[in-house]
Amino acid sequence: RGSDELLSGSVLNSPNSNMSSMVVTANGNDNKKFKGDDKMDGAPSRVLHIRKLPGEVTETEVIALGLPFGKVTNILMLKGKNQAFLELATEEAAITMVNYYSAVTPHLRNQPIYIQYSNHKELKTDNTLNQAGTGCRPTQAVTAVQATNAPISGTTVSESAVTPAQSPVLRIIIDNMYYPVTLDVLHQIFSKFGAVLKIITFTKNNQFQALLQYGDPVNAQQAKLALDGQNIYNACCTLRIDFSKLVNLNVKYNNDKSRDYTRPDLPSGDGQPALDPAIAAAFAKETSLLAVPGALSPLAIPNAAAAAAAAAAGRVGMPGVSAGGNTVLLVSNLNEEMVTPQSLFTLFGVYGDVQRVKILYNKKDSALIQMADGNQSQLAMSHLNGQKMYGKIIRVTLSKHQTVQLPREGLDDQGLTKDFGNSPLHRFKKPGSKNFQNIFPPSATLHLSNIPPSVAEEDLRTLFANTGGTVKAFKFFQRDHKMALLQMSTVEEAIQALIDLHNYNLGENHHLRVSFSKSTI
Repeated sequence: RGSDELLSGSVLNSPNSNMSSMVVTANGNDNKKFKGDDKMDGAPSRVLHIRKLPGEVTETEVIALGLPFGKVTNILMLKGKNQAFLELATEEAAITMVNYYSAVTPHLRNQPIYIQYSNHKELKTDNTLNQAGTGCRPTQAVTAVQATNAPISGTTVSESAVTPAQSPVLRIIIDNMYYPVTLDVLHQIFSKFGAVLKIITFTKNNQFQALLQYGDPVNAQQAKLALDGQNIYNACCTLRIDFSKLVNLNVKYNNDKSRDYTRPDLPSGDGQPALDPAIAAAFAKETSLLAVPGALSPLAIPNAAAAAAAAAAGRVGMPGVSAGGNTVLLVSNLNEEMVTPQSLFTLFGVYGDVQRVKILYNKKDSALIQMADGNQSQLAMSHLNGQKMYGKIIRVTLSKHQTVQLPREGLDDQGLTKDFGNSPLHRFKKPGSKNFQNIFPPSATLHLSNIPPSVAEEDLRTLFANTGGTVKAFKFFQRDHKMALLQMSTVEEAIQALIDLHNYNLGENHHLRVSFSKSTI
C-alpha cells in the first residue's frame, strides 16, 4: 500500500478501494507523503490532515478549530507525530475551513499549524487494531463509541469535548486592551459562531467587559470553546469568556455601548450609558428566549461562510494586525476659556503619541488632534468620548482630515496650533514599552510613578488637592516607594489632576508620571 494510506490504529474508507474499509497501521511513513507539502491543495475531502501540532495540545483544542465551520464528526490524534485527522460532517464545511485557514495561518498555543485535505474520505476506528496495540491509540472521543465500529456523530464529539452550556449569554472580559475593542468588533468576531442577538458593553473595575447573547446556547458554547484565551489583535486584547448567569439581556438603547439586533427600532438614548448588568439581572426573570426566525449561523452556507470567515479574518488571530484608518480626531464641546493645546496633548497622550494639536480659530470649542497611528486615534476616541474636561462633556469623533496642517511660517495663530512630533513626553515611542500594558479608561484612581525618596504622602496629597479636587485615598506601593495610587473623588477630578500634574517637577530631577489605574484603594 502507498504510504498515504497509513494511519495509526484506524480504518479508513478509501474512494479507490473495492473493500468497504481498509485496515491500516502506523509505521512512521505517514510523514513522507506530507513532507514539505505546506500547501492546501489536493482533492477536497471532509477529512482534514493537521500537522505540526504542539506536543501538549488537547483534543478539545483541535476540535475547536473545526467547530466554527460546521459539525465535527470524528477526530484521531497521532500524538507521537504531532498530527491529527479531523472529520467534518460535510465536504463543504471542510472546504470553508481550508479556505479560511489558507488566508489566516491557524495557531494553537502560539505555534503555527498546517491544515490540508486528507487522501481519505472518511475516518473510522477499528476495535481489533486497538486491542492489538499497533500504532497510536485513538483518543477518548473516538474510543467512546468505537465498540459500534461506526463513524462518530458530531454530538458525541461535542459532548466529550465540552460541558453543556447553561446559558445563551456570555460574559466577556478584555485583558491587555492596548487597542480599542468596540461593540462592532465583538459582533464581527462572535457572529462567526451563530446569530448574535444582543450585546451590552460596560466598564467594571476599570476593565472593558461585555454581555453577549446568542439565539442558542450551543452557539455560546462553541464561541467560548474557540475564543476563550485568544487575542483579538497580535499580543493584546485577550478574550476571557464565561457563561453568564443571565439568560436574557434587556437592552434599552441601540448605540455604541449596547445593541439589540432583533429590535432596530430602539432609541439611541443620546449617549445614555448601557444598561448596568446588575440592573439587567433584575429583568432576567425570563428563563427562555425564542431564537429569531431565520437567524442562521453565517457559517451554515458555504459561500456565506467563506465571506464571514474572511470578514472575521480581519480581526481574529492575525499576526501584526494594525487598524489603519484615520489618525486625526475632532474633539468638540471643549471649554474654550480653559483648553490649551498642551492640556489636550497631555490627556490624549495617555492613549497614544500625539503629533499635532490645532484648536480651531473660528470655533474655539473644537480641536483637531493628530495621533501617531489609526489604532491610537481609535483608542483615544473610545476612552475619552463622553468624559468631562474642564466641566464640559467632550465629544470625540474621527475627523475627515488626514493630517493637521501647521500655520504658514510667519503667521501668528495665537498659539492655537502646536507640533508635538519631537516631544520627549511620548509614552509609546519605545517598542515593547510597559506603557502598552497599562492603558486603562479614565478612572478616579491615578497611578503615580517616578516619585523621589524625599517626597512624602502629605506632599502629594497637598499637590493633588490644589488641582481643585478632593483626595479620598492614597497608598504607596509596598515594594517600590517610587510608585503610588491616589484616588480623587470623581473621574473628572482625576482627569483634571492628570492634565495639571503629569510631568510635574518634584525636584531632584524627578518629573512625576501620572496615568489612570485599574485598581481601587
